[in-house]
Formats: sequence, C-alpha cells, structure tokens
Amino acid sequence: MSPLKITLVSIAMATHLLSLTLVTAASAANAVDSKAELSQTRKGQLNHIVKQDCGSCHGMTLKGGLGPALLPENLEGKPVLFLQHTILYGRKGTAMPPWKTLLTEQEALWISQQLKAGKIANK
Repeated sequence: MSPLKITLVSIAMATHLLSLTLVTAASAANAVDSKAELSQTRKGQLNHIVKQDCGSCHGMTLKGGLGPALLPENLEGKPVLFLQHTILYGRKGTAMPPWKTLLTEQEALWISQQLKAGKIANK
C-alpha cells in the first residue's frame, strides 16, 4: 500500500473515531437504559438481520462481498464502539447505509460484540 493511501486510510479512520467519540459522549447523556438486557426474541431477530440484511452485502457467510468480511479475524483491531458507530451511521462514500432508524444503540452494540466474538455466522 502506498504511503499516500495509508495516510488517507489513517485520516478516514481517525475522523470516524472522532465522530464516534462525540456520538458516544452525546448518547451517554441521552441513554434510555443501557443496562436493560435485550430479550432472547430480539437477539434472534438481530441475528437474522445480520445474516440476511448485512449478509446481502457482506456475504451470506459474512466472508465479504460488496462489503468487507465481518469475521473476527477481519475485525481485529477495530474497537466495538467503532463497529457500533459504523452500523448506526453508515460509511460515507461507500454502500454501507446507516441503520439508526431500524436499530437502537444497544442493538448495534450487541451486534458489534457478537461479530467481534464470532457468534454470528452462517457456517
């Protein structure tokens, strides 16, 4: 990878992390009840959403497609809050849409944690 491309990727990631920090601080002030546990029914629905909706771009086995792979080894080095922010707000200039109208912050956090732990996958 060229030095210019590395610099541009670093700047993009830093900008994304900065906006994540600001959003996290703002959402902490407005959190409904971040300690409330998601129901098993909702967790099942979220698992289905990841496999079907996210899988339509990230590959049905989450090994990549239009979007990058969402397997733990591919997410290594990416903080859970970075993933949560990406799910909620999408990625400008890419096909990654924002899901904030369909998912709560808690749900996006749960999905991020499950992806990092390798607990969501179509084997």
